[in-house]
Amino acid sequence: MPNGIIIIDKPQEWTSMDVCAKLRGVLGERRIGHAGTLDPMATGVLPVFVGRATRAVEFAERGDKEYVAGLKLGLVTDTQDTSGRTLEEHPVAVTEEQLRQVLPQFTGDILQAPPMYSAIKIGGKKLYELARKGKEVERPPRPVTIHTLTVEEQVAPDEYTIRVACSKGTYVRTLCHDIGAALGCGGCMSSLRRTMACGFTLSQAHPLEQVLASENPGGLLLPTDTLFSDHPALTLGKRGAERVRHGAQVCQPQAEDGTYRLYGPEEEFLALARVEQGKLRVLKSFFDPT
Repeated sequence: MPNGIIIIDKPQEWTSMDVCAKLRGVLGERRIGHAGTLDPMATGVLPVFVGRATRAVEFAERGDKEYVAGLKLGLVTDTQDTSGRTLEEHPVAVTEEQLRQVLPQFTGDILQAPPMYSAIKIGGKKLYELARKGKEVERPPRPVTIHTLTVEEQVAPDEYTIRVACSKGTYVRTLCHDIGAALGCGGCMSSLRRTMACGFTLSQAHPLEQVLASENPGGLLLPTDTLFSDHPALTLGKRGAERVRHGAQVCQPQAEDGTYRLYGPEEEFLALARVEQGKLRVLKSFFDPT
């Protein structure tokens, strides 16, 4: 059965779950999940985990992401992007330099109020369900980190392209809305393309059409351990590997404390593991139990 990670360049108007559903049929594998939901209007990097690799999704979701977004000034909508209902329209007399000057206040550790059109739950209800009923509730701001925020180009008198590198949980459309508010003319997001997620980039992504047309889509899968490439490798001998497979404790007195990619004697990826004071603890196993 296929196991690994396939990086999809998600097309517009598809949901992330639509992509997973289509890949289940193409790959013949029920265990498929993605890391980092992309809205239907967004395109770009969508890591999809297949087979036993789905055990890695919880680690992938924590990673930073990078986007290229369209910032439309002078327009405020209920969804904070151009797909929503117009709430306000204002004339725009903002220069590129004025835009650049407000960006530092949105860089670093900031608080961001999630949009009403989001899947976050408040009082047991998803915000978008309340929004569709015309209701608006108070949303406590949440801490997020904007690592970098730059202006790429001006594409129209009232529209710019910005590049955002950010932490998990950041809403780029809310960022566009807040930037517009800071400029005094309002704003929203007009497009969104994710260029990096979980350490994977667009150069590794396959257009969904290409995958669906491939005679061997399983051949496009990356090994599961590529997700953990920033951790050093630790290779066990036959006895140590067998102990890991049976859930027994393994001592590694020569290994420094830290998180490792764990391999067996034939270089098979076994697990993500943590070494503390010479004792190895498996964080998540990826070997075939059979």
